[in-house]
Amino acid sequence: MKYALIGCGRISTNHMKAAVNNHLEIVGVCDILPEKMEEILEKHELKEDASIHRYTDYKELLEKEMPDLVSIATESGNHAEIALYCIDKGVHVIIEKPMAMSIDDANKIIELSEKKNVKVSACHQNRFNIAVQELRRAIESGRFGKISHGSIHVRWNRNHGYYDQASWRGTWAEDGGALMNQCIHGIDLLRWMMGDEVEEVYGATRQQFHDYLEAEDVGMAVVKFKNGAIGTIEGTTNVYPKNLEETLYIFGENGTVKIGGTSTNNIDVWDFADETEEDIKNKGLEEATSNVYGNGHTSLFADVMDAIENDRKPYVDAVAGRNALEMILSIYKSQKTGQPVKLPLEKFASTDMVNEF
Repeated sequence: MKYALIGCGRISTNHMKAAVNNHLEIVGVCDILPEKMEEILEKHELKEDASIHRYTDYKELLEKEMPDLVSIATESGNHAEIALYCIDKGVHVIIEKPMAMSIDDANKIIELSEKKNVKVSACHQNRFNIAVQELRRAIESGRFGKISHGSIHVRWNRNHGYYDQASWRGTWAEDGGALMNQCIHGIDLLRWMMGDEVEEVYGATRQQFHDYLEAEDVGMAVVKFKNGAIGTIEGTTNVYPKNLEETLYIFGENGTVKIGGTSTNNIDVWDFADETEEDIKNKGLEEATSNVYGNGHTSLFADVMDAIENDRKPYVDAVAGRNALEMILSIYKSQKTGQPVKLPLEKFASTDMVNEF
């Protein structure tokens, strides 16, 4: 299966590693900065591979290489435009989060991919974490009974140096703030675990310590799910002096689970009324990760390849990407209007938040 990488910034190394691990035929890389392409190829010992071609224009890459699968790891503001072009050309895509910066663009991606029968996966790789998969199995088998409530806490640090690495970070057009960039994985997990169907979101965001950005560095929200459960969201890049945790709690009538670690990669609490031997093994489970991005990219790539070969939906499809985006845009809209926001969300984009702070 021919593969190409579009965008060679900070997260792209996880994509390239996943492509190598899955033995994809890497035919091209693309970035507007040639040195970024060289860095990523050198890091993965692919610089001398004459079969991998470099491009500064993704349209030229698609035309000349005709890949089966591309992953899009550019700045967030370009994700939708590139994805729609690839889908229109019949190329399957893995899109880094967020899938788009407006609800309209996310819906267009879903509609066009269905029309063209192209597989689209939103890169919410934490769904493949071992701890998260164990929790999902417990939810799907009904072990919690009625769900009472759940919460996600993303308590991280991003300093001036991080934002200096790329001028697009923290801008409304290209990135959004802490919720859109850093917290979207946790928000995706909360919505997915709590039944996906959301009735209403009420949120507030602030810019406390990062006045050199356009967007928020802390956001809080209360979520009403259609199944009667309540969720809370806390996301921030203001934790001193370094990343503290990404923690997901689910509380049900017959079970309590806390998934912790820096990127929802450990099981901190695992208690069920009908305890099994498997439950005892799960208590204290820890998945080693080298960074906050975890190990899930390789599994996500493998799943997308299988989805293409067997003509099925990817495990994390475009609808999942839209749902996570919708949650964050709803919090933004609630901050802007001071009112709860009913879902489904219509006609809202990150750029509607310009001059909020």
